[in-house]
Amino acid sequence: MEAIKSRSAGKWMRDLKRSTSLLILALPMMIYIFIFNYLPMMGIVVAFKNFRYDLGIFRSPWVGLDNFRFFFTSPDAWQITMNTLGYNAVFIVLGLIIPVAFSLLLFQISSRSMLKVYQTTMFFPHFLSWVVVAFMVYAFLNPQSGMMNQLLEWLHLDKVDWYVQAKPWIFVIPIAHVWKTIGMATLIYYAALMGVDHEYFEAAAIEGANKWQIMIKITLPFLYPLMTMLTILEIGKICYSDFGMFYQLTMNSPMLYSTTDVIDTYVFRALRESGNTGMASAADFYKSFVGLVLVISTNYIVRKRSAENALF
Repeated sequence: MEAIKSRSAGKWMRDLKRSTSLLILALPMMIYIFIFNYLPMMGIVVAFKNFRYDLGIFRSPWVGLDNFRFFFTSPDAWQITMNTLGYNAVFIVLGLIIPVAFSLLLFQISSRSMLKVYQTTMFFPHFLSWVVVAFMVYAFLNPQSGMMNQLLEWLHLDKVDWYVQAKPWIFVIPIAHVWKTIGMATLIYYAALMGVDHEYFEAAAIEGANKWQIMIKITLPFLYPLMTMLTILEIGKICYSDFGMFYQLTMNSPMLYSTTDVIDTYVFRALRESGNTGMASAADFYKSFVGLVLVISTNYIVRKRSAENALF
């Protein structure tokens, strides 16, 4: 028995020595996550308090669920919740289908120089801030001299006052989101495809499979685990919105609130106008809780169907 324990201890020490370099490599990010993700969790109590800056977090009086009640009973709560969920649902679907399709197309390109051109072209918008993108969109949608209205005039159609009419933004926002984010997602899926053993494709070609059959039967199945993982993570953030996109892209036009106002922008304005920090914290806690429930539920469903593709 002592010999077995000694061998086990020796094996554990050898494994530890082999993984020391990896642990050191991961340590800075672990510290970063602990400081900026876990330590701020103590501030969750603000959601249940009437926060006062002169008293601080822990001495401010408790108000129970009043902050949640204020948020959910506001006249715009249902609308902004539906806007948030609706847009993010569209983003999840488009962010899955389009990048996967583009990664499969890139995987078929044999010219390395052209491949780099396509990758750079798609990835470049990722580095642009939404402030820059907002003015680029404004060049298209300017009511007087925008390219879209000039095109409509050339087609003998009525001009559209884009920053007054809310309905067109149901399409404008998803288009802008896909244009800006497609490059990063495509490269992630393409990197996964680069790790696939080419012997699979060679064997399929020998058996007489064409490119379409190889893509559907071999290439795409290798992406299923990654697609599942990223989709679960995106579902967990379905109550979150890209504040910069919804605030900057619309130029914060009050006429567009019916279709572009989401939880994040609503809380920002409420915080700026009333200084209700407790309500802002309650809304953020609500988003985090819903995201946690959705991640666990989605992962449970995935595990029932395919345990190897589940996150945990």
